Amino acid sequence: MLPADDRVAAHDDRLAGAPPVPPARRRRAVGHVVGHVVTVLAFLLVYAALVVPNEFTQLSVAAMVRIPLEALVGVLLVLVLPHRARVVLALLAGGLLGFLTVVRALDMGFMRILARHFDPVFDWAQLGNALTFVRSSSGDLGAIAAALGGALLGVGMIVATALAVLRLSTLVSRHRHGTLRVVPVLGAAWLACFAVGAQFVVPVPVASWGTASMAYRTAAQVPWTLGQYQAFLDQAAEPDPFAAVPGTDLLGGLAGKDVVLTFVESYGRAAVENPELAPVIDAVLDDGTRRLEAAGFASRSAFLTSPTAGGGSWLAHATLLSGLWVTNQQSYHTLVDSDRMTLNGAFQRADWDTVGVMPGLTSAWPEEAFYGIDRLYDFRNLGYRGQSFSGFHTPDQYTLSAFERLERSAPDNAPLMAEIPLVTSHFPWVPVPPSLPWDSVGDGSIYDTLPVTDESMEAVWSDPVKIRAQYARSIGYSLESVISYVETHGDDDLVLVFLGDHQPAPIVTGEQGGRDVPITIVAKDPAVLDQVAGWDWDAGLNPGPAAPVWRMDDFRDKFLTTFSR
Repeated sequence: MLPADDRVAAHDDRLAGAPPVPPARRRRAVGHVVGHVVTVLAFLLVYAALVVPNEFTQLSVAAMVRIPLEALVGVLLVLVLPHRARVVLALLAGGLLGFLTVVRALDMGFMRILARHFDPVFDWAQLGNALTFVRSSSGDLGAIAAALGGALLGVGMIVATALAVLRLSTLVSRHRHGTLRVVPVLGAAWLACFAVGAQFVVPVPVASWGTASMAYRTAAQVPWTLGQYQAFLDQAAEPDPFAAVPGTDLLGGLAGKDVVLTFVESYGRAAVENPELAPVIDAVLDDGTRRLEAAGFASRSAFLTSPTAGGGSWLAHATLLSGLWVTNQQSYHTLVDSDRMTLNGAFQRADWDTVGVMPGLTSAWPEEAFYGIDRLYDFRNLGYRGQSFSGFHTPDQYTLSAFERLERSAPDNAPLMAEIPLVTSHFPWVPVPPSLPWDSVGDGSIYDTLPVTDESMEAVWSDPVKIRAQYARSIGYSLESVISYVETHGDDDLVLVFLGDHQPAPIVTGEQGGRDVPITIVAKDPAVLDQVAGWDWDAGLNPGPAAPVWRMDDFRDKFLTTFSR
């Protein structure tokens, strides 16, 4: 006897005047429909993985209408290989295609944010830094969700693509004759499009071989990265000319001075030269030069070439302070596990009190001892009580005000050397806090009473013009905070060095932004700047187009050579 559900279905069919459909046939029909749907989805997944462009700017519907050479070659291999070899090839090729799709997605993100390709050797650690940023803006739950979601998406892509290629290979093998008629036509079309360089409205060729190119670049990146790391190890193995210098022979040219080294996040050469940005930034720097000169200060400026762009601030900090070219996370870990003397450590050896004021830190920082920092202030002990700004907590003016209150105003005869990374100009550049009278900054709670006039982050980031304008505003605020600090709290014993750590993301600079960042030294005592006369830096806060350009890893040795006697 038929099951109850099938008896009802058969009865309904008879009532409708149709002959009864056997349950087995009904199930087969449903299975065929589901199978066709799965096959279509498999085709769409594999096709998209093969033809999706490598750049965000190229993404469009037109860019997806392409003929992938890899698919034509794969179909031919399926047709000539025996069954077992075909299955193995399909699974391996599909898994590789899924992996390359994950790498392509990461590559697009790295190019968009860091202006470089994803490094398949050392950049996996960078994903942890991305989670740290997510945690700072969305909390622990958001970071956990992002980590799990990213892991499941990556593994799911690899598995799904492998199964999809296997399914399509079975379909091709089953329909050999039809496939043999279609492949030559598509092959001829690919050759014709390749020969004439055919493109649609976007600069993406119709004759595609992007996946093969991606595979080659990913494979070639491995020996290049390892060679770069070996170059770092070779540089680190060279004798440090200052390692054995006694403290009494270091930095005598700055005796009695408070030396403040300030990194302005994302302050790149584009800020002073890009036509969309420079009018805002140049006005701040030129006005600051006049104001500081009126207060008795002089300044000299030039450029440094950073080892990174768009992000990776700690790599630039490590490069400047250690005198070694630190380009990736592995080099960074190797460095901080070594006994290399940093610029902070040189001041510490010469009996300066070394201080780190790092508002972007929200937890313990193991590198504190390596850098030679006597006292560390981070978000947890800076005492900030106001609202968060621009993805981080602390406005730059508050950071400098807290440093003045906690350290420079404290009764202590020892000179200070302070490293202060300022974070307001860190991505995403919105909202930007207002500049306040210094005596009203207090514990920062005043920021809760001030209206935020900026547009939302979503509104700003939907328009590249607004993004660049907001970036310029945030850099202008950070620079104004530094200038105003010197103007308000500077004295004969203050020596300030401020610089960018890296260029901003390509959405601000364009695709050819370079890696140069401005650097400036400010002092009231003429003897300080007299010692750097041989550097040939430009006068004022704003370096001109012809200002000298040093590699960032050259700065430590040149600084120590100049001021040690």
